[in-house]
Amino acid sequence: MPTHTTPMKHIAQMLIALAICTSVAWADEFEDGVAAYKQKDYVEAILKFKNAAKQGNPIAQTTLGFMYEKGQGTPKNYDDAAKWYKMATEQGSAIAQVSLGYLYRNGYGVSQDYREAVRLYNLAAAQGDPIGQFNLGYMYKNGFGITQDYEEAMRWYRLAAQQGNASAQLSIGSMHEDGHGVVKDYAEAIRMYKLAADKGLSQAQHNLALMYENGRGVVQDQGEAVRLYKLAAAQGNAGSQYNLGLIFDIGKGAIQNYVEAVRFYTLAATQGSVSAQYNLALMYEEGRGVVRNYAEAARLYKLAATQGSVNAQNNLALMYEEGRGVAQDYPEAARLYRLLAEQGLATAQHNLALMYENGRGVVQDQAEAVRLYKLAAAQGNGGSQVNLGLIYSKGQGVVQSYAEAVRLYRLAAEQGLSQAQYNFALMYYHGHGVVKDYSRAHMWWSLAAEKGNTGAVKDLDIVKKKMTIQQIAEAQKLARECQARNFKNCG
Repeated sequence: MPTHTTPMKHIAQMLIALAICTSVAWADEFEDGVAAYKQKDYVEAILKFKNAAKQGNPIAQTTLGFMYEKGQGTPKNYDDAAKWYKMATEQGSAIAQVSLGYLYRNGYGVSQDYREAVRLYNLAAAQGDPIGQFNLGYMYKNGFGITQDYEEAMRWYRLAAQQGNASAQLSIGSMHEDGHGVVKDYAEAIRMYKLAADKGLSQAQHNLALMYENGRGVVQDQGEAVRLYKLAAAQGNAGSQYNLGLIFDIGKGAIQNYVEAVRFYTLAATQGSVSAQYNLALMYEEGRGVVRNYAEAARLYKLAATQGSVNAQNNLALMYEEGRGVAQDYPEAARLYRLLAEQGLATAQHNLALMYENGRGVVQDQAEAVRLYKLAAAQGNGGSQVNLGLIYSKGQGVVQSYAEAVRLYRLAAEQGLSQAQYNFALMYYHGHGVVKDYSRAHMWWSLAAEKGNTGAVKDLDIVKKKMTIQQIAEAQKLARECQARNFKNCG
Protein backbone atom coordinates (compact mmCIF):
# COMPACT_ATOMS: atom_id res chain seq x y z
CA MET A 1 0.00 0.00 0.00
CA PRO A 2 1.22 3.53 -0.70
CA THR A 3 2.36 5.50 2.27
CA HIS A 4 3.44 8.93 3.22
CA THR A 5 5.74 9.99 5.98
CA THR A 6 5.38 11.07 9.58
CA PRO A 7 6.56 14.60 10.31
CA MET A 8 9.16 13.95 13.03
CA LYS A 9 11.85 12.77 10.61
CA HIS A 10 11.47 15.97 8.64
CA ILE A 11 11.22 18.10 11.76
CA ALA A 12 14.60 16.69 12.73
CA GLN A 13 15.92 17.64 9.30
CA MET A 14 14.60 21.15 9.82
CA LEU A 15 16.33 21.43 13.18
CA ILE A 16 19.64 20.78 11.45
CA ALA A 17 18.83 23.63 9.07
CA LEU A 18 17.93 25.83 12.03
CA ALA A 19 21.30 25.20 13.63
CA ILE A 20 22.88 26.68 10.50
CA CYS A 21 20.34 29.42 9.87
CA THR A 22 19.00 30.71 13.17
CA SER A 23 18.16 34.18 11.87
CA VAL A 24 15.07 33.00 10.00
CA ALA A 25 12.04 34.88 11.33
CA TRP A 26 10.06 31.78 12.15
CA ALA A 27 12.96 29.77 13.62
CA ASP A 28 12.10 30.28 17.30
CA GLU A 29 8.40 29.56 16.82
CA PHE A 30 9.15 26.42 14.88
CA GLU A 31 11.74 25.22 17.39
CA ASP A 32 9.25 25.75 20.22
CA GLY A 33 6.70 23.76 18.23
CA VAL A 34 9.14 20.90 17.81
CA ALA A 35 9.87 20.88 21.56
CA ALA A 36 6.15 20.82 22.36
CA TYR A 37 5.54 18.04 19.82
CA LYS A 38 8.29 15.91 21.35
CA GLN A 39 6.65 16.39 24.75
CA LYS A 40 3.33 15.33 23.16
CA ASP A 41 1.85 18.72 23.99
CA TYR A 42 0.10 18.77 20.65
CA VAL A 43 -2.16 21.74 21.41
CA GLU A 44 0.87 23.95 22.11
CA ALA A 45 2.70 22.45 19.12
CA ILE A 46 -0.15 23.40 16.78
CA LEU A 47 -0.14 26.97 18.12
CA LYS A 48 3.62 27.37 17.53
CA PHE A 49 3.58 25.63 14.16
CA LYS A 50 0.74 27.89 13.00
CA ASN A 51 2.76 30.96 13.85
CA ALA A 52 5.72 29.60 11.89
CA ALA A 53 3.49 28.37 9.06
CA LYS A 54 1.87 31.77 8.60
CA GLN A 55 5.36 33.20 8.16
CA GLY A 56 5.99 30.76 5.31
CA ASN A 57 7.70 27.79 6.98
CA PRO A 58 6.91 24.85 4.63
CA ILE A 59 7.90 22.22 7.19
CA ALA A 60 5.55 23.77 9.76
CA GLN A 61 2.82 23.83 7.13
CA THR A 62 3.42 20.18 6.32
CA THR A 63 3.52 19.22 9.98
CA LEU A 64 0.25 21.04 10.60
CA GLY A 65 -1.27 19.16 7.69
CA PHE A 66 -0.16 15.90 9.27
CA MET A 67 -1.52 16.83 12.71
CA TYR A 68 -4.92 17.76 11.26
CA GLU A 69 -4.90 14.56 9.21
CA LYS A 70 -4.17 12.40 12.25
CA GLY A 71 -6.13 14.42 14.81
CA GLN A 72 -3.18 15.36 17.01
CA GLY A 73 -4.02 18.29 19.30
CA THR A 74 -7.15 18.93 17.28
CA PRO A 75 -10.13 16.98 15.95
CA LYS A 76 -9.24 15.13 12.75
CA ASN A 77 -9.93 17.46 9.83
CA TYR A 78 -8.95 16.45 6.32
CA ASP A 79 -10.06 19.80 4.87
CA ASP A 80 -7.57 21.67 7.04
CA ALA A 81 -4.92 19.02 6.38
CA ALA A 82 -5.32 19.55 2.63
CA LYS A 83 -5.18 23.34 3.08
CA TRP A 84 -1.82 23.26 4.87
CA TYR A 85 -0.37 20.62 2.55
CA LYS A 86 -1.33 22.78 -0.44
CA MET A 87 0.47 25.78 1.02
CA ALA A 88 3.65 23.76 1.50
CA THR A 89 3.26 22.14 -1.92
CA GLU A 90 3.22 25.56 -3.56
CA GLN A 91 6.66 26.12 -2.02
CA GLY A 92 7.94 22.91 -3.57
CA SER A 93 7.94 20.72 -0.44
CA ALA A 94 8.29 17.12 -1.58
CA ILE A 95 6.94 15.91 1.76
CA ALA A 96 3.78 17.96 1.30
CA GLN A 97 3.44 16.85 -2.32
CA VAL A 98 3.46 13.21 -1.23
CA SER A 99 1.03 13.86 1.62
CA LEU A 100 -1.37 15.83 -0.54
CA GLY A 101 -1.14 13.13 -3.21
CA TYR A 102 -2.23 10.63 -0.55
CA LEU A 103 -5.31 12.73 0.23
CA TYR A 104 -6.23 12.97 -3.47
CA ARG A 105 -5.71 9.25 -3.95
CA ASN A 106 -8.12 8.44 -1.13
CA GLY A 107 -10.51 11.39 -1.45
CA TYR A 108 -9.78 12.72 2.03
CA GLY A 109 -10.65 16.42 2.34
CA VAL A 110 -10.64 16.73 -1.45
CA SER A 111 -12.50 15.04 -4.28
CA GLN A 112 -10.81 11.76 -5.13
CA ASP A 113 -8.58 12.37 -8.13
CA TYR A 114 -6.01 9.75 -9.12
CA ARG A 115 -4.58 11.96 -11.86
CA GLU A 116 -3.90 14.76 -9.41
CA ALA A 117 -2.32 12.26 -7.04
CA VAL A 118 -0.06 11.07 -9.86
CA ARG A 119 0.88 14.67 -10.70
CA LEU A 120 1.85 15.37 -7.09
CA TYR A 121 3.78 12.12 -6.72
CA ASN A 122 5.61 13.00 -9.93
CA LEU A 123 6.65 16.36 -8.49
CA ALA A 124 8.02 14.72 -5.34
CA ALA A 125 9.66 11.87 -7.25
CA ALA A 126 11.39 14.34 -9.58
CA GLN A 127 13.02 15.86 -6.49
CA GLY A 128 14.36 12.43 -5.57
CA ASP A 129 11.92 11.86 -2.71
CA PRO A 130 11.86 8.07 -2.18
CA ILE A 131 8.30 8.05 -0.82
CA GLY A 132 7.12 9.98 -3.86
CA GLN A 133 8.97 7.53 -6.08
CA PHE A 134 7.42 4.58 -4.30
CA ASN A 135 3.91 5.98 -4.50
CA LEU A 136 4.35 6.81 -8.18
CA GLY A 137 5.46 3.22 -8.76
CA TYR A 138 2.35 2.04 -6.93
CA MET A 139 0.10 4.11 -9.21
CA TYR A 140 1.81 2.70 -12.33
CA LYS A 141 1.56 -0.85 -11.03
CA ASN A 142 -2.17 -0.58 -10.38
CA GLY A 143 -3.10 1.74 -13.22
CA PHE A 144 -4.53 4.42 -10.93
CA GLY A 145 -4.75 7.76 -12.76
CA ILE A 146 -2.36 6.55 -15.41
CA THR A 147 -2.00 3.66 -17.86
CA GLN A 148 -0.89 0.52 -16.04
CA ASP A 149 2.79 -0.09 -16.75
CA TYR A 150 4.71 -2.71 -14.75
CA GLU A 151 8.06 -1.72 -16.23
CA GLU A 152 7.58 1.93 -15.28
CA ALA A 153 6.39 0.85 -11.85
CA MET A 154 9.52 -1.21 -11.40
CA ARG A 155 11.71 1.72 -12.49
CA TRP A 156 10.29 3.99 -9.79
CA TYR A 157 10.32 1.23 -7.18
CA ARG A 158 14.01 0.65 -7.87
CA LEU A 159 14.85 4.34 -7.52
CA ALA A 160 13.10 4.39 -4.15
CA ALA A 161 14.62 1.06 -3.07
CA GLN A 162 18.12 2.33 -3.84
CA GLN A 163 17.51 4.98 -1.20
CA GLY A 164 16.52 2.29 1.28
CA ASN A 165 12.75 2.63 1.04
CA ALA A 166 11.45 -0.58 2.60
CA SER A 167 8.01 -0.38 0.97
CA ALA A 168 9.66 -0.20 -2.45
CA GLN A 169 11.89 -3.16 -1.60
CA LEU A 170 8.79 -5.10 -0.58
CA SER A 171 7.02 -4.19 -3.82
CA ILE A 172 9.99 -5.22 -5.96
CA GLY A 173 10.06 -8.53 -4.11
CA SER A 174 6.36 -9.01 -4.77
CA MET A 175 6.74 -8.27 -8.48
CA HIS A 176 9.58 -10.78 -8.78
CA GLU A 177 7.56 -13.37 -6.86
CA ASP A 178 4.50 -12.88 -9.09
CA GLY A 179 6.36 -12.22 -12.35
CA HIS A 180 4.79 -8.81 -12.95
CA GLY A 181 6.89 -6.80 -15.38
CA VAL A 182 9.86 -9.09 -14.78
CA VAL A 183 10.70 -12.76 -15.13
CA LYS A 184 9.49 -14.62 -12.05
CA ASP A 185 12.49 -14.92 -9.75
CA TYR A 186 11.99 -16.29 -6.23
CA ALA A 187 15.64 -15.75 -5.29
CA GLU A 188 15.44 -12.04 -6.10
CA ALA A 189 12.08 -11.80 -4.35
CA ILE A 190 13.62 -13.26 -1.21
CA ARG A 191 16.60 -10.90 -1.40
CA MET A 192 14.33 -7.88 -1.57
CA TYR A 193 11.98 -9.18 1.11
CA LYS A 194 14.96 -9.66 3.41
CA LEU A 195 16.10 -6.08 2.90
CA ALA A 196 12.65 -4.78 3.81
CA ALA A 197 12.16 -7.30 6.62
CA ASP A 198 15.47 -6.29 8.20
CA LYS A 199 14.07 -2.75 8.37
CA GLY A 200 11.14 -4.10 10.35
CA LEU A 201 8.46 -3.94 7.65
CA SER A 202 5.83 -6.42 8.82
CA GLN A 203 4.43 -7.27 5.38
CA ALA A 204 7.93 -8.12 4.17
CA GLN A 205 8.42 -10.35 7.20
CA HIS A 206 5.08 -12.01 6.41
CA ASN A 207 5.91 -12.55 2.73
CA LEU A 208 9.34 -13.90 3.59
CA ALA A 209 7.77 -16.28 6.10
CA LEU A 210 5.48 -17.59 3.36
CA MET A 211 8.51 -18.28 1.16
CA TYR A 212 10.18 -20.27 3.93
CA GLU A 213 6.97 -22.09 4.81
CA ASN A 214 6.38 -23.19 1.21
CA GLY A 215 10.02 -23.62 0.17
CA ARG A 216 9.87 -21.09 -2.65
CA GLY A 217 13.37 -19.92 -3.54
CA VAL A 218 14.77 -21.27 -0.27
CA VAL A 219 15.03 -24.59 1.51
CA GLN A 220 11.72 -25.11 3.29
CA ASP A 221 12.16 -24.10 6.92
CA GLN A 222 9.05 -24.08 9.08
CA GLY A 223 10.97 -22.85 12.12
CA GLU A 224 12.21 -19.77 10.27
CA ALA A 225 8.70 -19.18 8.94
CA VAL A 226 7.30 -19.22 12.47
CA ARG A 227 10.01 -16.81 13.66
CA LEU A 228 9.19 -14.34 10.91
CA TYR A 229 5.44 -14.69 11.36
CA LYS A 230 5.90 -13.87 15.05
CA LEU A 231 7.88 -10.72 14.21
CA ALA A 232 5.15 -9.56 11.83
CA ALA A 233 2.32 -10.61 14.15
CA ALA A 234 3.84 -8.58 16.98
CA GLN A 235 3.44 -5.53 14.74
CA GLY A 236 -0.22 -6.33 14.14
CA ASN A 237 0.05 -8.06 10.77
CA ALA A 238 -3.29 -9.88 10.52
CA GLY A 239 -2.06 -12.33 7.88
CA SER A 240 0.78 -13.50 10.11
CA GLN A 241 -1.50 -13.68 13.13
CA TYR A 242 -3.88 -15.91 11.19
CA ASN A 243 -1.08 -18.12 9.84
CA LEU A 244 0.34 -18.57 13.33
CA GLY A 245 -3.11 -19.49 14.58
CA LEU A 246 -3.33 -22.13 11.84
CA ILE A 247 0.15 -23.44 12.61
CA PHE A 248 -0.66 -23.89 16.31
CA ASP A 249 -4.10 -25.25 15.44
CA ILE A 250 -2.85 -28.11 13.26
CA GLY A 251 0.58 -28.48 14.88
CA LYS A 252 2.61 -27.94 11.71
CA GLY A 253 6.01 -26.38 12.41
CA ALA A 254 5.18 -25.94 16.07
CA ILE A 255 3.81 -28.07 18.88
CA GLN A 256 0.03 -28.17 18.60
CA ASN A 257 -1.39 -25.66 21.04
CA TYR A 258 -5.08 -24.80 20.80
CA VAL A 259 -4.79 -22.01 23.38
CA GLU A 260 -2.13 -20.27 21.29
CA ALA A 261 -4.16 -20.90 18.16
CA VAL A 262 -7.15 -19.16 19.75
CA ARG A 263 -4.96 -16.25 20.84
CA PHE A 264 -3.61 -15.61 17.36
CA TYR A 265 -6.95 -16.21 15.64
CA THR A 266 -8.50 -13.68 18.02
CA LEU A 267 -5.90 -11.06 17.15
CA ALA A 268 -6.49 -11.52 13.44
CA ALA A 269 -10.27 -11.82 13.76
CA THR A 270 -10.40 -8.51 15.65
CA GLN A 271 -8.78 -6.91 12.60
CA GLY A 272 -11.44 -8.34 10.34
CA SER A 273 -9.69 -11.41 8.95
CA VAL A 274 -12.50 -13.57 7.53
CA SER A 275 -10.48 -16.79 7.75
CA ALA A 276 -9.56 -16.05 11.36
CA GLN A 277 -13.17 -15.29 12.28
CA TYR A 278 -14.29 -18.57 10.73
CA ASN A 279 -11.57 -20.70 12.34
CA LEU A 280 -12.07 -19.02 15.71
CA ALA A 281 -15.80 -19.75 15.46
CA LEU A 282 -14.93 -23.42 14.90
CA MET A 283 -12.75 -23.36 18.04
CA TYR A 284 -15.63 -21.97 20.11
CA GLU A 285 -18.12 -24.37 18.56
CA GLU A 286 -15.92 -27.40 19.21
CA GLY A 287 -14.44 -26.22 22.51
CA ARG A 288 -10.82 -26.39 21.38
CA GLY A 289 -8.53 -24.05 23.34
CA VAL A 290 -11.56 -22.33 24.86
CA VAL A 291 -14.67 -23.27 26.78
CA ARG A 292 -17.31 -24.32 24.25
CA ASN A 293 -19.53 -21.34 23.54
CA TYR A 294 -22.13 -21.67 20.79
CA ALA A 295 -23.26 -18.05 21.13
CA GLU A 296 -19.73 -16.77 20.51
CA ALA A 297 -19.33 -19.21 17.64
CA ALA A 298 -22.53 -17.89 16.08
CA ARG A 299 -21.37 -14.29 16.54
CA LEU A 300 -18.11 -15.01 14.76
CA TYR A 301 -19.81 -16.95 11.98
CA LYS A 302 -22.05 -13.92 11.45
CA LEU A 303 -19.01 -11.63 11.14
CA ALA A 304 -17.36 -13.93 8.60
CA ALA A 305 -20.65 -14.54 6.79
CA THR A 306 -21.19 -10.80 6.41
CA GLN A 307 -17.84 -10.65 4.60
CA GLY A 308 -18.87 -13.40 2.21
CA SER A 309 -17.47 -16.58 3.77
CA VAL A 310 -19.62 -19.37 2.34
CA ASN A 311 -18.44 -21.85 4.97
CA ALA A 312 -19.40 -19.43 7.74
CA GLN A 313 -22.81 -18.87 6.13
CA ASN A 314 -23.35 -22.62 5.93
CA ASN A 315 -22.34 -23.22 9.55
CA LEU A 316 -24.49 -20.32 10.69
CA ALA A 317 -27.44 -21.78 8.82
CA LEU A 318 -26.83 -25.09 10.58
CA MET A 319 -26.83 -23.31 13.96
CA TYR A 320 -30.16 -21.68 13.12
CA GLU A 321 -31.52 -25.06 12.06
CA GLU A 322 -30.40 -26.76 15.27
CA GLY A 323 -30.87 -23.80 17.62
CA ARG A 324 -27.29 -23.76 18.84
CA GLY A 325 -26.05 -20.35 20.01
CA VAL A 326 -29.10 -18.73 18.44
CA ALA A 327 -32.85 -19.20 18.69
CA GLN A 328 -33.92 -22.06 16.44
CA ASP A 329 -35.19 -20.56 13.18
CA TYR A 330 -35.91 -22.95 10.31
CA PRO A 331 -36.93 -20.22 7.82
CA GLU A 332 -33.66 -18.32 8.43
CA ALA A 333 -31.69 -21.55 8.07
CA ALA A 334 -33.48 -22.28 4.79
CA ARG A 335 -32.83 -18.72 3.56
CA LEU A 336 -29.10 -19.02 4.19
CA TYR A 337 -28.90 -22.51 2.68
CA ARG A 338 -30.73 -21.28 -0.41
CA LEU A 339 -28.28 -18.41 -0.93
CA LEU A 340 -25.39 -20.86 -0.79
CA ALA A 341 -27.13 -23.56 -2.82
CA GLU A 342 -27.64 -21.06 -5.64
CA GLN A 343 -23.87 -20.45 -5.55
CA GLY A 344 -23.30 -24.18 -6.05
CA LEU A 345 -22.22 -25.17 -2.53
CA ALA A 346 -22.93 -28.90 -2.32
CA THR A 347 -23.29 -28.98 1.47
CA ALA A 348 -25.93 -26.24 1.36
CA GLN A 349 -27.75 -28.00 -1.48
CA HIS A 350 -27.82 -31.16 0.63
CA ASN A 351 -29.01 -29.37 3.78
CA LEU A 352 -31.70 -27.45 1.90
CA ALA A 353 -32.86 -30.70 0.28
CA LEU A 354 -33.30 -32.17 3.76
CA MET A 355 -35.45 -29.19 4.76
CA TYR A 356 -37.65 -29.61 1.68
CA GLU A 357 -37.91 -33.35 2.23
CA ASN A 358 -39.01 -32.87 5.84
CA GLY A 359 -40.90 -29.58 5.48
CA ARG A 360 -38.74 -27.64 7.94
CA GLY A 361 -38.79 -23.89 7.30
CA VAL A 362 -40.30 -24.48 3.87
CA VAL A 363 -43.38 -26.17 2.43
CA GLN A 364 -42.60 -29.88 2.04
CA ASP A 365 -41.64 -30.54 -1.56
CA GLN A 366 -40.20 -33.93 -2.50
CA ALA A 367 -39.52 -32.90 -6.10
CA GLU A 368 -37.43 -29.92 -4.96
CA ALA A 369 -35.62 -32.13 -2.48
CA VAL A 370 -34.75 -34.59 -5.26
CA ARG A 371 -33.56 -31.76 -7.51
CA LEU A 372 -31.24 -30.43 -4.80
CA TYR A 373 -29.97 -33.88 -3.83
CA LYS A 374 -29.07 -34.47 -7.48
CA LEU A 375 -27.13 -31.22 -7.66
CA ALA A 376 -25.17 -32.06 -4.51
CA ALA A 377 -24.68 -35.72 -5.45
CA ALA A 378 -23.24 -34.69 -8.83
CA GLN A 379 -20.58 -32.79 -6.88
CA GLY A 380 -19.71 -35.88 -4.86
CA ASN A 381 -21.70 -35.11 -1.70
CA GLY A 382 -21.92 -38.51 -0.04
CA GLY A 383 -24.89 -37.64 2.15
CA SER A 384 -26.94 -36.64 -0.88
CA GLN A 385 -25.88 -39.79 -2.74
CA VAL A 386 -27.11 -41.90 0.18
CA ASN A 387 -30.40 -40.04 0.56
CA LEU A 388 -31.05 -40.02 -3.18
CA GLY A 389 -30.24 -43.73 -3.31
CA LEU A 390 -32.84 -44.36 -0.61
CA ILE A 391 -35.40 -42.28 -2.52
CA TYR A 392 -34.84 -44.33 -5.71
CA SER A 393 -34.89 -47.55 -3.74
CA LYS A 394 -38.33 -46.72 -2.31
CA GLY A 395 -39.65 -44.76 -5.30
CA GLN A 396 -40.45 -41.66 -3.24
CA GLY A 397 -41.27 -38.89 -5.71
CA VAL A 398 -39.34 -40.68 -8.47
CA VAL A 399 -39.82 -43.82 -10.52
CA GLN A 400 -38.42 -46.64 -8.40
CA SER A 401 -35.03 -47.76 -9.70
CA TYR A 402 -32.89 -50.22 -7.80
CA ALA A 403 -30.16 -49.84 -10.41
CA GLU A 404 -29.95 -46.09 -9.76
CA ALA A 405 -30.02 -46.70 -6.03
CA VAL A 406 -27.11 -49.13 -6.37
CA ARG A 407 -25.14 -46.65 -8.46
CA LEU A 408 -25.57 -43.92 -5.85
CA TYR A 409 -24.87 -46.18 -2.87
CA ARG A 410 -21.67 -47.39 -4.54
CA LEU A 411 -20.44 -43.80 -5.05
CA ALA A 412 -21.01 -42.95 -1.40
CA ALA A 413 -19.70 -46.30 -0.12
CA GLU A 414 -16.45 -45.71 -1.97
CA GLN A 415 -16.10 -42.47 0.05
CA GLY A 416 -16.21 -44.54 3.22
CA LEU A 417 -19.71 -43.53 4.41
CA SER A 418 -20.90 -46.30 6.70
CA GLN A 419 -24.60 -45.73 5.97
CA ALA A 420 -23.94 -46.07 2.24
CA GLN A 421 -21.96 -49.26 2.89
CA TYR A 422 -24.82 -50.57 5.00
CA ASN A 423 -27.43 -49.78 2.35
CA PHE A 424 -25.24 -51.20 -0.43
CA ALA A 425 -24.96 -54.45 1.55
CA LEU A 426 -28.76 -54.58 1.79
CA MET A 427 -29.01 -54.41 -2.00
CA TYR A 428 -26.65 -57.41 -2.30
CA TYR A 429 -28.52 -59.27 0.43
CA HIS A 430 -31.91 -58.88 -1.27
CA GLY A 431 -30.62 -58.88 -4.85
CA HIS A 432 -32.06 -55.45 -5.61
CA GLY A 433 -30.34 -53.89 -8.62
CA VAL A 434 -27.52 -56.43 -8.36
CA VAL A 435 -27.19 -60.21 -8.36
CA LYS A 436 -27.87 -61.54 -4.84
CA ASP A 437 -24.49 -62.09 -3.20
CA TYR A 438 -24.21 -62.87 0.53
CA SER A 439 -20.41 -62.57 0.40
CA ARG A 440 -20.61 -59.00 -0.89
CA ALA A 441 -23.33 -58.21 1.61
CA HIS A 442 -21.14 -59.60 4.39
CA MET A 443 -18.14 -57.60 3.08
CA TRP A 444 -19.97 -54.24 3.08
CA TRP A 445 -21.70 -54.86 6.42
CA SER A 446 -18.34 -55.83 7.90
CA LEU A 447 -16.79 -52.57 6.69
CA ALA A 448 -19.74 -50.54 7.99
CA ALA A 449 -19.65 -52.35 11.32
CA GLU A 450 -16.00 -51.38 11.79
CA LYS A 451 -17.15 -47.75 11.60
CA GLY A 452 -19.65 -48.34 14.40
CA ASN A 453 -22.80 -48.89 12.35
CA THR A 454 -25.01 -50.85 14.78
CA GLY A 455 -27.40 -52.00 12.05
CA ALA A 456 -24.49 -53.57 10.21
CA VAL A 457 -23.37 -55.43 13.34
CA LYS A 458 -26.86 -56.90 13.72
CA ASP A 459 -27.26 -57.85 10.06
CA LEU A 460 -23.83 -59.47 9.95
CA ASP A 461 -25.12 -62.08 12.38
CA ILE A 462 -28.14 -62.67 10.16
CA VAL A 463 -26.20 -63.14 6.91
CA LYS A 464 -23.61 -65.40 8.56
CA LYS A 465 -26.34 -67.96 9.25
CA LYS A 466 -26.91 -68.24 5.51
CA MET A 467 -23.24 -68.68 4.63
CA THR A 468 -20.75 -71.52 4.79
CA ILE A 469 -17.48 -71.18 6.70
CA GLN A 470 -15.67 -70.91 3.36
CA GLN A 471 -18.01 -68.14 2.16
CA ILE A 472 -17.48 -66.20 5.40
CA ALA A 473 -13.70 -66.54 5.03
CA GLU A 474 -13.94 -65.30 1.43
CA ALA A 475 -16.09 -62.34 2.53
CA GLN A 476 -13.57 -61.41 5.23
CA LYS A 477 -10.80 -61.55 2.63
CA LEU A 478 -12.81 -59.31 0.31
CA ALA A 479 -13.31 -56.81 3.15
CA ARG A 480 -9.56 -56.66 3.86
CA GLU A 481 -8.77 -56.15 0.19
CA CYS A 482 -11.47 -53.51 -0.16
CA GLN A 483 -10.19 -51.58 2.83
CA ALA A 484 -6.65 -51.74 1.40
CA ARG A 485 -7.97 -50.17 -1.81
CA ASN A 486 -9.65 -47.43 0.23
CA PHE A 487 -13.11 -48.88 -0.69
CA LYS A 488 -12.55 -48.39 -4.42
CA ASN A 489 -13.53 -51.03 -7.02
CA CYS A 490 -14.84 -53.44 -4.43
CA GLY A 491 -17.94 -54.52 -6.31
